[in-house]
Amino acid sequence: MTNGFKIIGISIRTTNKDRQSQHDLAKLWEQFFADNIYGKIPNKVSDNILSIYTDYKSDFTDEYTSIIGVPVSTLDEIPGGLIGREFKPDSFQKFVAKGEIPDAVVNTWLNIWQRDKELKRKYTYDFEVYGQKSRNGENSEVEIFIATE
Repeated sequence: MTNGFKIIGISIRTTNKDRQSQHDLAKLWEQFFADNIYGKIPNKVSDNILSIYTDYKSDFTDEYTSIIGVPVSTLDEIPGGLIGREFKPDSFQKFVAKGEIPDAVVNTWLNIWQRDKELKRKYTYDFEVYGQKSRNGENSEVEIFIATE
């Protein structure tokens, strides 16, 4: 269970069909760092970068919105070109991707997708937390939270 949060960042609408999301998400991450989005976000409540998957059309095989951003205390100040969203409290199952990023994250998602029905996913929103441990080369760790019933 998380208490919910507010986030400011950048987003893209994508799909996992034909590996489209691999291309789109790589571009979104590239933009996040190239445009110093992190530095433009006011009222941060942590140093973590979140990657959120939401607005699912149906399930992981269809369209969804991906947001890369930082948790904030308020959405009162959203810099131009960025978006702000609030996510309500929900219940989650936590996974930890361990190893070289992004491969470890991709492999963890492949495992989650294989277990999709068994996990009883809700498809409200799922998210990844890129904290201090996500920058340790082959010893990196990224937490992945999947909304479940």
